[in-house]
Amino acid sequence: MDLDAVRTFVAIVDGGRFQEAAFELSITQQAVSKRIAALERELGVALFTRNPRGARLTVDGRAFLPHARDLLAAQARAFASLRPENRPLRVDVIGRYLAPAALMREFHRAHAEAELDVVTLFDATAAVAAVASGAIDAAFRAVGRSPDALPDGLAAARVLDEPVHLLVGPRHPLADVRAATPETLVGHTIWMPGLVAGSEWAAYYDDLAAHFGLTLDGSGPNFGLEPLLDKIAASAGLATFVGAQTYLVWPSDYDLRRIVVHDPTPVYPHSLVWRRNNAHPALAALREHLGAAVRPRSDAAAEGGAVWAPAWA
Repeated sequence: MDLDAVRTFVAIVDGGRFQEAAFELSITQQAVSKRIAALERELGVALFTRNPRGARLTVDGRAFLPHARDLLAAQARAFASLRPENRPLRVDVIGRYLAPAALMREFHRAHAEAELDVVTLFDATAAVAAVASGAIDAAFRAVGRSPDALPDGLAAARVLDEPVHLLVGPRHPLADVRAATPETLVGHTIWMPGLVAGSEWAAYYDDLAAHFGLTLDGSGPNFGLEPLLDKIAASAGLATFVGAQTYLVWPSDYDLRRIVVHDPTPVYPHSLVWRRNNAHPALAALREHLGAAVRPRSDAAAEGGAVWAPAWA
């Protein structure tokens, strides 16, 4: 349906005359008449009767009027939805309990007026493709620094180097140490279920293990955090890696221990990926927030010591 004709119909109703509608729409009175004639042909009914006082709605015209107003309102809503400031900022955070989700919660506390839609996509490939297509506005992922690592039109900035901790149960040989070096972990089995080949987290931990000569065991299905914590708590030989900002809660009788790893500190390189031409105002606010609030904390987290990250990061 020609919405310009529908808008002309409503303008005649509101103005009471074809001449008033022409003035309101900045078109000629002849153009008004042509639009209404075309609309009446499409609908198969007469919408107006004319008299010396102007244009009066027919019975069919009165029946059509509320629907005409609804059509124009729907068009306005459709156009408004395409304006960045009128829709939530859609951001991928890799995991609900991981550091990027915490960063988004902090951003929301600082910018409560910003509407957010936080999603979790499978891996960096899916997240970067979603940013490139416009399905999401941004993604927190571990990606390479080289511009060749991203599709044209995308940008990335390293926003958080998150230290990696070792998590062990109370019977593990390292349970009583407060900190350990990567060399200390050689010979211990580090259980990491869910290291999906091709994912950015698998690439990170594979490089970490290869660099320091660590033993990673990725066997078994990934049933989530709770079964992982159950097994670590009960084991005298298994440990696992967790991010320093990974949100974990366990029963007190598990007596799990987080052990800081340093000299050097392995850090997981979280980057924000976005489209360069994305004009969403909340995206600009998010980038400013991350630049001002996160990097200083990232540097401090390593306590001034040496850090390690994969060469591709």
